[in-house]
Amino acid sequence: MAVTLPPCPECASDLAYERGALLVCPMCGHEWSAEDVAVDDGLRVIKDAVGNILADGDSVTVVKDLKVKGSSHPIKPGTKVRGIRLVDGVGDHDIDCRIEGFGPMQLKSSVVKKA
Repeated sequence: MAVTLPPCPECASDLAYERGALLVCPMCGHEWSAEDVAVDDGLRVIKDAVGNILADGDSVTVVKDLKVKGSSHPIKPGTKVRGIRLVDGVGDHDIDCRIEGFGPMQLKSSVVKKA
C-alpha cells in the first residue's frame, strides 16, 4: 500500500516527496515538516505559541502584553482565559473568548499557550 503525502502548502502540487524529516516539493522547492500539516477530519488545526494543538473549551494563558483598544491598561502575561472557542475571526484572530475585566474579544493563537 502506497503512502499518500499531503500536497504542497505553497503551490498545491501533489508531487511532494520525503527527505529525512521534511517533505519537499519539486515544483516550487518549498520544504515543510509533516507535523505542520496535521489535519483533524479535514478541519484546520490551530496551534498555540509553543506548538500545542488547541480545541474548543480549552483554557489558555496569555504569554505577552496585549494592548486593548479603548482600555487604559493592557492584558498582562499570565492572564488565564477559560473556555475558548476556535473561530475564523477577523484577520488571523482565531480564538473567541471572554477575559474577566475586559469582556468578549478575539485573540491570535500565537499570543497564548495551553494551560
